[in-house]
Amino acid sequence: MLYRLNPSLKGVFALLVMASLGALSLTHAQSNSDKPINVVIPFAPGGGTDVLTRMVMPKVADKLGVTAVIENRPGAAGAIGAQFVARANPDGKTLLVGSVSEIGINPSIYPKLAYSVERDFVALTALAAAPMVLVVHPSSQIKVASDLVKLAKDNPGKINFGSAGTGSGAHMAAELFIFETKIKLTHVPYKGTGAVTADMLGQQRDMVLFAPLPAVAGIVRSGQLRAIALTGKQRSSAMPEVPTFIEAGIPGFDMDYWYGLMAPAGTPEQARNALHAAALEVLSGPEMIADLSKQGLVPTITTEKEFAAFVRADMAKWAQVVKAAGIKADQ
Repeated sequence: MLYRLNPSLKGVFALLVMASLGALSLTHAQSNSDKPINVVIPFAPGGGTDVLTRMVMPKVADKLGVTAVIENRPGAAGAIGAQFVARANPDGKTLLVGSVSEIGINPSIYPKLAYSVERDFVALTALAAAPMVLVVHPSSQIKVASDLVKLAKDNPGKINFGSAGTGSGAHMAAELFIFETKIKLTHVPYKGTGAVTADMLGQQRDMVLFAPLPAVAGIVRSGQLRAIALTGKQRSSAMPEVPTFIEAGIPGFDMDYWYGLMAPAGTPEQARNALHAAALEVLSGPEMIADLSKQGLVPTITTEKEFAAFVRADMAKWAQVVKAAGIKADQ
């Protein structure tokens, strides 16, 4: 499981104690090299991974006494960026901010994937999780989640949903919604969530999108898109006015979008410990917790072992979903 941070003083104190365990390694890493950390975002700018990475990773690098060079390497639902990191020198200086898409789902979607999650990566720690939210254009006739269900049943396959690519979290969320509500929607894959929302604001105003909340929080608050409902047992503090799918009468549809820090296999333990300690210290800060919360992100914390076990379980879960739904790479 992923352990969600409690912004209470007790929770923060516990995290700082854990972070201090890696302080010696962190200090040693600082003296060892001032080479920047290259952080890869496997999606185009504007998505949830992009938002989280640019909030957290510069501060993690700062704790290590170096700078962070953040680059977007989008394509194939995150597979291109993940492959780049998998083949990088395992010196702790090239990292992937991974997610459910390219780590949890891709191995079951792409039979000839150029990387193996378990062979080519070390899962360092979870970073955050966010609910998925259904958004539409303000002019859409869809006002509540049941409107989409009715409209889709009246017009099978005529409503499009966008995603950041086949096998992305947005794609799989929509497939889960389709399965739960027994409707038919048509998938239109893009290279990133930002590209989907740009089209929704332009010529594709009838398109719907299931997206991680941080990927669309800003554009929803600006009034350019409208949030219909989100996953989870309770409403998000980032958008308390938006009901859950449970409230909307679709309790069986639920999915969290998780993010985590990955390094190439073979990365030395000293470098891993330093990165883990720095991440814990950054995520435990009350200001960071508050800032992430505003974006719909809940900081999470795991040990390396716990995160590795979580990733394995998540991969197994999505393998079952992909098989049951008959999802192929060309969908």
